[in-house]
Parts: sequence; C-alpha cells; structure tokens
Amino acid sequence: MFSKILIANRGEIACRVAATAKRLGVSTVAVYSDADREAKHVAVCDEAIYLGGSAPKDSYLKGDAIIAIAKQTGAQAIHPGYGFLSENADFAQACQDAGLVFIGPSADAIRAMGGKSESKRLMESAGVPLIPGYHGDNQDAKFLQQQADSIGYPVLIKASAGGGGKGMRIVEQSSDFIDLLDSCRREAITSFGNDQVLVEKYALKPRHIEIQIFGDTHGNYVHLFERDCSVQRRHQKVLEEAPAPGVDTAMREAMGTAAIEAARAVDYVGAGTVEFIVEQREDSMNFYFMEMNTRLQVEHPVSEAITGVDLVEWQLLVAAGQSLPKTQDDLAINGHAIEARICAENPDNNFLPATGTLFTYQKPEHSTFNITDVRIDDGVREGDVISPFYDSMIAKLIVHAPTREQALARLDRALAQTRIVGLPNNVAFLRYILNTDSFSKANLDTALIEREQDKLFDQHPLGLSTLVVTAITQQLASEATMQGSDPFNKPTGFRAYSDYTRSFSLVYDEQAYSARISNWHNASCADSKKGGDNLSSFTLVIGKEIANTQDDSNINVAAQTETVYEGQISYDSSDAHNHTLWLEGARINAQSWVNNETVYVFTDSGRDEITLIDIMAHVGEDTAAVGSLKSPMPGQVVAFKVAVGDTVKKGEPLAVIEAMKIEHTITAPTDGVVAELLFAAGDLVADGDELLRIDSESA
Repeated sequence: MFSKILIANRGEIACRVAATAKRLGVSTVAVYSDADREAKHVAVCDEAIYLGGSAPKDSYLKGDAIIAIAKQTGAQAIHPGYGFLSENADFAQACQDAGLVFIGPSADAIRAMGGKSESKRLMESAGVPLIPGYHGDNQDAKFLQQQADSIGYPVLIKASAGGGGKGMRIVEQSSDFIDLLDSCRREAITSFGNDQVLVEKYALKPRHIEIQIFGDTHGNYVHLFERDCSVQRRHQKVLEEAPAPGVDTAMREAMGTAAIEAARAVDYVGAGTVEFIVEQREDSMNFYFMEMNTRLQVEHPVSEAITGVDLVEWQLLVAAGQSLPKTQDDLAINGHAIEARICAENPDNNFLPATGTLFTYQKPEHSTFNITDVRIDDGVREGDVISPFYDSMIAKLIVHAPTREQALARLDRALAQTRIVGLPNNVAFLRYILNTDSFSKANLDTALIEREQDKLFDQHPLGLSTLVVTAITQQLASEATMQGSDPFNKPTGFRAYSDYTRSFSLVYDEQAYSARISNWHNASCADSKKGGDNLSSFTLVIGKEIANTQDDSNINVAAQTETVYEGQISYDSSDAHNHTLWLEGARINAQSWVNNETVYVFTDSGRDEITLIDIMAHVGEDTAAVGSLKSPMPGQVVAFKVAVGDTVKKGEPLAVIEAMKIEHTITAPTDGVVAELLFAAGDLVADGDELLRIDSESA
C-alpha cells in the first residue's frame, strides 16, 4: 500500500478520498486554487500546496504542476477524483512517465473508452448493441447535419470527450442543428478541451442505467450491480438509486456481463462505469451501450451502500498492485439506496447555478463518507462560499434501507431536516420529486422532470398565514434577544391607556401584503397548556395590497388592502430561529433565518420564503434604470448575439454567459433598440452587472 498520495481534485471528492486514505493510514497531499485557499479539502488533508488561479485552467487542469508537487512532496501516486484530469489520457501517461502511479486505468484504456466515438466503434466490433448514430471523424457541420437528417429527429449531439452531462444538446428539427452544434462545441472546448462530437438518435422514454465495474492488474473483473440515474435535468443526474427498479435477474446478468466484456476489451484496471440507455417497451426493456466513464462516479456511494464495499479503498488496493478483495460470487445486493445531489441552483429559473455564502448549513444526523442509513458527503462548511468557478454541487445525501419504499421515506425525512440559507438550492425540489407518482411508483425515464413539471416548479407548500406569522415571530424574537432582560425595553406591547398595534410590510410570490398585530400579550392561563413560560399571543390581520387606481378625474386613489386572513395567534420562540406556532387550530414547529430581508421558513411540510421589508433601510432608494439588462449570475461573457443599433424583440437572444461550465442564454426583457454593450466577449461579470442597455422608446 502507498504511504502518501496526492489528491488532484477539490471539494467533496477530495474529502472523500482523504477519508478512506486516513482510515488506511495513507498520508494525503491537497492542492488548491485561489478560490479554495480556505476550503474544507485543504483542511482535512495532511499537507496542502498552492496550485494557481481560481479558473480550472489555471489550477486543477495544470497537470505538469500537479506532477511536480507530487514529486516535491514525496507522494507515490495521484488520485484524480472525478472531473478535471480524471479522464485525461495524457495526464495518466505523464504520471507513469514521471514514476508516479495514476490511480485509475491506463492511458490506452482511457483513450479507447473515454472517447465516445472510439468506444462505440469498439463496442460495435464486440457485438454490444448500439443506438443508431454517427460516431466518425468527419466533423464538418453540414455533414453532421446530413447525418442527423438521415437518422431522424430528435437527435442528441454529444461531445465525444464529454461527461457529467456537459456538452450535450437535443435537436428537435433540422433548422436548429447548426446553432445547437456550435453551442455544444463551445461548451465541449471549455469543459474538455476537445470539440469533437457524435450524433445519435434520441431514444423516447429512455432510462439511464449503468453498471459499476472493477478490474485489477491480475486479470480479475467484477461488477457491483447497477444504478438507475434516469432522473436528470439538463442531462445531469439529480437522483440515483441502486438497484434499478424493474430490472430482473436475467437483465442484470446480461448488462453486467456486457460491462465486464467491455472492460476486458481494453485491459481495464480500477473503477469504471459502463452506461447504457434502456429503451422501455410495453413488455420488455432493451439496453444499448452509451459510454464508459473511466473513473469513479459521483453516485458511487449507492453501490457502496448495497454491497458494503468501500470503492475508494478498492481503488487504492488495485493501484498498489493487489488483487480484488472479492469475486463476483462474493458480491450480493443488500437493500436499497438512493442518492440526492444537493446543488446551488434555482430550479424555478431553469436550474440557473447560484453562488454565494452558506449562511446557514444544517444537516440531519448522519455519517460522513461511511456506509450507514443516512450519509452526507460534502466538501463545504457553514460560512463557506460557493464560487462561480466550479461545479454547483453542495453535498450528496445518501440513504439506505431494506426496501425502496423505506429508503424513499428516509430520504424525504433527511431532506426535510436539511437547512440551507444564503443562496438558492434544490433541497425542496428534491422532496417534490420524491413525492411524485412517477418517482414513488418507479415510473422512471429521463423525461420525468418535464413530465411532472406541474408538481415540481413554483410550489408553495406553506400557507401565507404560516409564513407571515413566522416572519413576525422571528422579528419579535430577534428584538427581544437584542433588548435584554429589562421589561421596559421588551416589545411586549404594554400600553397604559390604549391597545398596542404594529404594522409590517411583506412581499410573497411577487405580491405585496400588509400585516397588523394587536392585543399582544402573554397567553392566558387557559392557553398555558399550549406551551412554556414564553408563550405569547396576538391578533393578526393580513391584507393583500391592491394596486393604485385612478378615478374619473385621473387622480390617483391610494392603494387599498383586501383582508385575506384574520385570527388569534399564539407562539413560543426558544430563540430567534426556533418557533412553535398555534394558528388555525394546528400546532406548527417552524425554524427561520433572515438574510437580506428575506425570511426563510422551514417546517416538516416544506420550506418557503417571504420578504419582511425594513422600511427605513429603503429610504432614499431610486428605482433601477428602465431598459437595463443585468447578469443573473457571476460568469464569463461567451458572446453577444446583437450589436449596438440592432432592433430586438422581447425574448430574442442577446448574450451567452458561461458559469460553472454551463452556457446560459440571456434574452431581451422587452422590445427595443440596443443602445450600448457594456462588456466584451471573454469578460468576467458579477451577479447584477449590467450587460447592455436597450432603448425601448426608439423601437
């Protein structure tokens, strides 16, 4: 076994490898960029060496610098993790040439199986079924379009060197092919440094099922059964589970055998995943080879959970020349496991990646990098910053149970106990998926999210009254904490000669509301059974603000409110974040945090947010200039689609921004004429930077 390894990666996977290495007594060396100077993976490794700038090309993609650091620190091997250099054949060869062990397959195996086109030709010669498509070297755009036309639409354009869902575009009609090809190639260059593509028939109602395989240097091979990764957005996985629902023993053995034969064909060594597209028919399922990922997968923990095997430990053992610890007959499926990828993104805004600080990051009871009922693998801590330079994943939540139904319930409960505040995230969205009929009943395919979109997007699981009461209670509890124990400083509403009344202004789901509390007092003896000594009560009236109108004389009439809720509320706050509420005949346990006037509310039923406006904080503010268009995220300008003086229509593409290795198209918010471009292609922009100005009056 090695005495020291260098981990050529960052974030969760670097922490994951370091955890197993530490358990085996292997020292670890971390490398880090400017953005990761204070990162978790830097702290958990035994040594940490500065690598370069924040952009991957200036740090984690600098193979020569990584090899030099490995030799400088006395590391005997390099673990590439996933992403970055993990499937770079030249880097694997350079490690070998430098006398270092690359913890993964040989450079020849990566070249043969890492390139989608080459691997499909190899599988075709081996008799593995392939989905119709063009996998050749002719990359002329018109030729590729002709191939797509002959295959029949829809087709899928895929970066030949791609992975992780990047460099893929679905084309519905011939007229869109060239534009989507260009976009795919740009993303492929950014992510993989190679813009070669292949074109395939896009299978209808497909499932994505993959086989985890392992080989050693002694010619031994095993598979560790299958994972279903069908639930995807933008061709990237959201939920993964093992074993795959509906796969019988015969199909499992057939796919496992095909995967092992694929590995044998290239003398594969180490961990790998053979991915299949499964076409679902009324009475059968047919599988087709899609690609092989010549590395450890993000979703490997679900395979660990059902087999009891530490796959990173196996990687280290095999790379050190040892035989596989188990044979195929030693491996068996135990129970069911599901992994949820928790990401910094906004599902309601086309999964736009988000950046910012993890202001609050609370997790359910769990293990870390260990096989247990609830496991969380992450590379961040509360207070860390999610930057625009890397992947948007915050953590992986993995559960294991005897049955799929029990695993679903356990995952839903664990997600309900996860609290993230400070940036948009998909925790609530993941719970919505779990509770759809399609997922709960295992009616799976890669279009599940689109099919169930009415139940997944723009959901508000908490009622308006719950949100308003929690926001007000949060404010009162915060004030009580700041004002100390002096009874004359406490906001208890005491008045010698009049009732106490206090008003609040709120915004929820883009609608303005007013709230008024009165008769605020400690609960009566009759109410004391509801809670402890801190129980308080008030009367609440919520009004929905009606927009200003004009009378017959064109004179503005003041905005009016329509009462939408009125009732008596009781509450008990143990601190500014934890509240027990009694409203509408129900007791509700709620938690809340405030960030920039937004109150984030969490209950067992779900989470939502409402803005409690601080009126004094907005005195003197002016409205943003009409016609400006701001970047919705930090990133890099790829291209402008318009020039100064161009007339544009609402919804027309204006600019392309690249963030977290994914391209996003910015469209015109209104008709108008482009008055000014404020950046150039290649410039970095911050969240909220004005990109260009549109003069609507000149349209």
